[in-house]
Formats: sequence, structure tokens, C-alpha cells
Amino acid sequence: MYELIAANKRRSIALIASFALIITALGWVFGEFTGFGYYGLVIAALVAIAMSWGSYFYSDKIALAMSRATPADQRQFADEPEVAKHIPRLINIVEGLAIAAGIPAPKIYIVRDVAPNAFATGRNPQHAAVAVTTGLLQKMNRVELEGIIGHELAHVKNYDILVTTIAVTLTGVVMLLSDWMLRMFRFGGRRSRGGNPVTLVIALIGFALAIFAPLFAQLIKAAVSRKREALADVSGIHLTRYPPGLISALKKLRDDSTVVSTASRATAHLWIESPLQRHGSGFASWVNRLFDTHPPLEERIRVLEKI
Repeated sequence: MYELIAANKRRSIALIASFALIITALGWVFGEFTGFGYYGLVIAALVAIAMSWGSYFYSDKIALAMSRATPADQRQFADEPEVAKHIPRLINIVEGLAIAAGIPAPKIYIVRDVAPNAFATGRNPQHAAVAVTTGLLQKMNRVELEGIIGHELAHVKNYDILVTTIAVTLTGVVMLLSDWMLRMFRFGGRRSRGGNPVTLVIALIGFALAIFAPLFAQLIKAAVSRKREALADVSGIHLTRYPPGLISALKKLRDDSTVVSTASRATAHLWIESPLQRHGSGFASWVNRLFDTHPPLEERIRVLEKI
């Protein structure tokens, strides 16, 4: 397991380096094509720093708000007794596994949604939160719920929540710069040097980067997220000491075709299973599979069954 953690740390460094190269390239082309020169790189760096700062301190609040999560308080669910009765069990499991993991108990939230799913967010074990859907509470027995919570607390303990925050932030920066580039091309860029061959080459490079950089960014983020999901599965069962619990939970997730209504592609990587529609032959399902941030559930189950 420690070798897997070390490998994931190396992948995280590679992730940040890859995004840094993409952002640097976009910033350079932006500066050259607009006539700002190296100021283009400065602008890109300032945007990256600002978004990273905001994401570092507020990513958990943003993710919870986007998912419409509610604190796990029985009083909040007084009119939903079928949900309220599961809350004490949930709190007990989270607190017990947090002790086993040697981390502070994260804040606990519930998302009103029939699809069984869960996610962890935050910037470190001291500032973390775990959210589960009402569907998960109602469809999982105790050992299955322990398996799911163990997986999420493994994300917290392994600092996966920080890495995914970095990935989301840098993806946002790439998309923002790409959007600026496309708008710049629309309005002509450096018109004063329009006949310069060098400017034409820069324009072509910039246009290609503006089109393909967001796709590369999404693919890089998805690749790293898939590796971290596999590690969290293994780390999670080391906390529960009961692999069949998580295996059974993953099988239930595999057999359930409902999707989380509040989920989006921006937060899909946070959930234990992709909350987006991936079944069927429609274009939306094809795109979701292309940028899938999770390995197939069948593959995750096979790995756990060998342990």
C-alpha cells in the first residue's frame, strides 16, 4: 500500500507539472499574440494563483453547496423519518473509522438524492467533510456503509482531497485561458503584425492550444483520479478490516443505474462512483465515458476480491 501511495504522489507531481506546462504555453501564446509579451505569462500566473487560493480555502464549501448537501442532523430530517433513523449509525461509523485512521472526524453531510453515492472534500484531514446521499443510507447495510465511509476517509488520510482540488483548479485555469484565446482570435489579436509569418505561426499554435488544451486537461485529471480511486479502495479496507463490506457495496453501486441529480462534470471525480449517466448509446453518455474519472466498478471489485 505504501508503494501505491508513493506512486500516486509521483503522479500528483506529474499532474501539476503537466498543467503548469499547458498554462505556461497558453500564457506565452497569449502574450505573443496580443503584444503583451512576457506579461501574458504574468497574467496566467496571477489567474492561477488567485484561483488556487480560492479553491484551497473554499473548495469544500463550493462542492457541498453545488451538491445541495445538508448537515447530518436528525432535526434537519424530522419530516423524513426513513432517513433520520440512519443518521446516528452514520455518525457512529464516521467517528469510529476516523479514530482507526488517526485523523479528526470530518464534518458529515447528507445529499437528498435517491442515487446511492458519497464523496469527501476539503483541503486536509483537519478541514474535511464527508457527504452521503439519502439513497446510500437507505440501500446499504452497516458493513457496506462502513466500506464506503472507509473509502472516503482513505481519500482524506491520503490527502487525495487536496490533489483533486489542485486538479480542478488547474483545469479551470486552462479552460479560462483557452476561452480568452478563442475570444482574442475572434477580435483579431495583433492586427498591427497581421502579415508577419511569425505571428501567423503563433496564431496557429495558439488556436490549436485553445481548442485542445481543455481536452488534454480533462484527460490528465481523469487519469490521476482513476488511480486514486483504486488506492482509496485498498486503503479503505485496511481501515475496516473487512473487504467483503466494500465489495458488496460496490456491487450494489454497479447494479444501480440511478444518477445523482445535483452532480456535474466539475465535481464528478469527488464521488465514490461516477454520478453521471454513462449507460446507453447517447452522445452525453459517450462523453461521460470518455472523461470518466473512475475505473470500471467490475475492475475495482476484481482487485478487492484478490486481497
